[in-house]
Amino acid sequence: MSENAQTPGASGMPEDVIALAGKLFDAARAGDTPVLRAYLEAGAPATLANQAGDTLVMLAAYHGHAESVRLLGAHGADVAVANDRGQTPLAGAVFKGHADVVEVLLELGADPDAGSPTARQAAHMFGRSDLVDRFGTAG
Repeated sequence: MSENAQTPGASGMPEDVIALAGKLFDAARAGDTPVLRAYLEAGAPATLANQAGDTLVMLAAYHGHAESVRLLGAHGADVAVANDRGQTPLAGAVFKGHADVVEVLLELGADPDAGSPTARQAAHMFGRSDLVDRFGTAG
């Protein structure tokens, strides 16, 4: 570990912690499931969120990485956590058209009526009748 590794950055967090978080966020965006798995198994939190409230699940879901979403859920990530704008991973996956991610999130317990806009509303807005049907009737 370098001498500056524990030096606080602008956020007040040690620079090595900031660097690790950056690696995890990049792995979630890229769908690098092996890297995520290695860090999660070493004790990294699956619930990590960035300054905008985007969790690892949100980033993986938005970028279409179903396997990474499943892994994060298996390691205790809450798939329903909305970011600071009220957007959920499920609504993000609907917006981006990632049906496989939508399925994984639903299997992990995501609520199509959570957030703003909800995943159900997003499916209506974008004419995704297949997903509207998949969500069933409003809870």
